[in-house]
Amino acid sequence: MYSLDKLQLNKTGIIADLELPPNIKKRFLNLGLIKNTKITPLFISPSGDPRAYQFRECLIAIRKDYAKKIYLK
Repeated sequence: MYSLDKLQLNKTGIIADLELPPNIKKRFLNLGLIKNTKITPLFISPSGDPRAYQFRECLIAIRKDYAKKIYLK
């Protein structure tokens, strides 16, 4: 397993686990970011953080400190 922050732009990974604070984990789960979901980083902000990710026809920005705690298969 490796973390979401290591996934290269335009490469797709599959969510294996989320080890986030309970309130953040609940928010991501409610958005549909659950196990076995495909996720792809599309954009990086000019400062390098956050990155924009696409999953389930959604596009959201995730900070690097959270992306480090989302694990991929």
